[in-house]
Amino acid sequence: MKENYLGVDVCTFNYEQISTSILNDIENDKKSFIVAINPEKIMKARKDKELLTLLNNADYQIPDGIGVVVASKLKGGKIKERVTGIDLMMHLCKVCESNGKSIFLYGGKPGVAETAKDKLIKDFPSIRIVGVIDGYEQDQEYIKEKINNANPDIIFVALGSPKQENWILENMNTSSPSIYQGVGGSFDVIAGNIDRAPEFLQKFGLEWFYRLLKEPWRWKRQILLPKFLIAVLTSRN
Repeated sequence: MKENYLGVDVCTFNYEQISTSILNDIENDKKSFIVAINPEKIMKARKDKELLTLLNNADYQIPDGIGVVVASKLKGGKIKERVTGIDLMMHLCKVCESNGKSIFLYGGKPGVAETAKDKLIKDFPSIRIVGVIDGYEQDQEYIKEKINNANPDIIFVALGSPKQENWILENMNTSSPSIYQGVGGSFDVIAGNIDRAPEFLQKFGLEWFYRLLKEPWRWKRQILLPKFLIAVLTSRN
């Protein structure tokens, strides 16, 4: 099930529903692409047709931003909670551990993915992480060969948006993984290089406020939220 906001599709599934669907995709050798959606991306996509096409080409557009959840409630939709990129990644790692599926980590600065791998193994002792490549590797043939030789079920790509999504779309049909998720700075968070907002702020969808307190120069990006909600309320979708 999907809803559409200002031309951008958003999946209505929660973590459990997405995980079940993704596991089914793996079992059926179906290639799927996961992208995180927030108001900033939606507003950019209104002016950028290439970005709009990129987002709508994904199989799972997860409601990463609290503004998307609010928009769904205002329009009588079915999206009840955020599905953040990093939390979905951790959820899928748990699913992989429980079901004997393998993962590959691609992206981040040199050493970050390796540290993230060690932390994931600590959290999920039976997890199968079959390969790691940092985001500074330039040899695309080497990258593709290493991924295909490892033959993972899921690859998490941390190259920043939209670079990671473009890489996925360019390579997923000729690469071995079934599931492709762009995860931005998640490797840095898992590795302990970047702090997330306290859990009580995460629970209420206030991570944006935490980031604003730490990085006040982000205020111009935050005023997109009311603009987004007004645009949604006045749109015909």
